[in-house]
Amino acid sequence: MIQKNKPLILVVNDDGIDSNGIKVLSDTMRDIGEVFVVAPESDRSGVSHAMTLDADIYINNVNEEKNEFVCSGTPVDCVKLAVNKILPKLPDLCVSGVNHGSNHSINVLYSGTVHGAIEGTIQGIPSISFSHLSYSDDTDLNPFKEVIKNLSIQVINNKPPKGMTLNVNFPDVPFHQIKGLKICKQGNGYWKEDFKFKKHNAKTSYYSITGEFKTGEITPGTDSWALANNFISIVPITIDFTAYDRLNVLKYLAYDF
Repeated sequence: MIQKNKPLILVVNDDGIDSNGIKVLSDTMRDIGEVFVVAPESDRSGVSHAMTLDADIYINNVNEEKNEFVCSGTPVDCVKLAVNKILPKLPDLCVSGVNHGSNHSINVLYSGTVHGAIEGTIQGIPSISFSHLSYSDDTDLNPFKEVIKNLSIQVINNKPPKGMTLNVNFPDVPFHQIKGLKICKQGNGYWKEDFKFKKHNAKTSYYSITGEFKTGEITPGTDSWALANNFISIVPITIDFTAYDRLNVLKYLAYDF
């Protein structure tokens, strides 16, 4: 039974239903409203906006009392199925995370966590992605609960513009060292990949892809700068990828038949 006076909140992630991050996030959301958790059965990190189109997707209600569902698909699948098949109505908020690992800078393009929130935005739901720079599942995220709660309440009460998702990253420092929150631009960075050879059978070679994230030039006003200086970064990202400042520059490419 949904409580009419409480906001309805959808919680998703890409680290999987058993991750510490989603447990902290869902517990925090239950202080605010009525919560449904729909999460992948296992780690789906790095899947970006992927959908499962080549296989059946199953959903299993693993905790009826807490409205927790596990999904065999991607974070985007989780949101689509939640909105269309599980939730009684469109939720007031979609939150994704808390991811174990950085999702600032170029990582927004790869992250299943961020794109779970972006899919919420596409569905017309105010949405936030939360990530912590530590990749350890043992990282204590409890000190961040109050910040997560306050940001979520602000977004519910003051809905962001349509098409906008908030991408929030927490620096990997003790909470007492955090200086505050900054609204930022996306910084520069890249992944230096390492392709580890595993084996070779007949004509087939097998590799595992690992890598290290490299921060580009750290410019004041970017999420990279904020995180390096012990601020929580908040970057507004949109589903419109148009490079508006390049439209006039590229006019030479257009002509009439």
